[in-house]
Amino acid sequence: MMPSHPPERGIRAGIEYDLAQLRLLDELGFREAWIGEHFTAPWEPCPAPDLLIAQALRETERIVLAPGAHLLPYHHPIELAHRVAYLDHMARGRYMLGVGISALPGDLMLYDMDAEGGENRRRTMESLDIMLRLWREGAFDFDGEFWNVRRLDTAASRAQRAQVSRSEPKASEDHQVGEQRPSWLDFLGVHLKPYQSPHPPIGIAGLSAGSKTLELAGERGFLPLSISLNPAHTASHWDSVLRGAERSGRTPDRREWRLVREVYVAETDARAREYARDGAMGRCWGEYLLPFYVGNGMGAHFKSDPSQPDSMLDVDYLVDRNWLVGSPATVTEKLQQLQHDTGGFGALLVVLYDMSGEQERWEESLRMLVEEVAPKVAGPIGAASPLAAS
Repeated sequence: MMPSHPPERGIRAGIEYDLAQLRLLDELGFREAWIGEHFTAPWEPCPAPDLLIAQALRETERIVLAPGAHLLPYHHPIELAHRVAYLDHMARGRYMLGVGISALPGDLMLYDMDAEGGENRRRTMESLDIMLRLWREGAFDFDGEFWNVRRLDTAASRAQRAQVSRSEPKASEDHQVGEQRPSWLDFLGVHLKPYQSPHPPIGIAGLSAGSKTLELAGERGFLPLSISLNPAHTASHWDSVLRGAERSGRTPDRREWRLVREVYVAETDARAREYARDGAMGRCWGEYLLPFYVGNGMGAHFKSDPSQPDSMLDVDYLVDRNWLVGSPATVTEKLQQLQHDTGGFGALLVVLYDMSGEQERWEESLRMLVEEVAPKVAGPIGAASPLAAS
């Protein structure tokens, strides 16, 4: 769930639609839903997935919810660590944490982020380290490239407060900071830990071929989420996971690997193709996503033959070569082929769009996927049998 809505859709109407879809997924038995975060994309108008999750927790019973993902360069890690821990308690463990480095050019420009110099990647690493350490040991003293952390009870932090106090005008002597720690500070400290120990499962998404971000998933033991554009491109993502895992001596499990794909199931191949091409899915790709990817030089990620020109890329190309579109038998065959081509993965993340104009046939697509396709898919996805939404 990006969440995706056409630009003319009202924000409140989009939120209500998203909540209705999460209720439906819960009823259908989907195991998890990942909700995106962006700031400058009118087609993806959700800057606060945790707020949507907080509401959805009251309206669902079983489905696990996750931001997919919080863009760490744009959040202070101390604040986000507390919000995540608090939401984990609200969810009583029905929560996972997705993190990302941010790739949307508009978001990067809005925050004046030097992506070419790797600032967003370095911020992500520093933020993640601070969050994990806060959950593990509470407050600590740390001077980073982007953020600092201070304990309340160290000599260094007291000296720093005293230095600041001496450099500022004071209304009275009562407000000066002395060398002795005030006794009332004994009551204060970092106390909020996540509901799940040591923290919620963490997923990290990768897009580029040979993704460096997914190397981090392998190195740290995080859940790898692949934006799966074609089999050859996606297979390189597991190579990234393996490279990262080798650095830390881990053995990654393919059953934890989640692949993001467009899916549309109908009674016949012809109807499924028509619905995918001419409905909300095709419109979003035709007006937003394909121009974005091709405009950013990522057209090659979609092609079965890299020598093909970008001009070949249109919605029909994606329906025929990249998406899981067709009858239940056809989608089952395509999923089995995808398992073979990638070496096997553990969960399929079905991308959701604003299907309000075609809701009945979209719900039928989801039901056929759950009831007629998933039970027949062999490999890691069949072993774990999870279906999820993104």
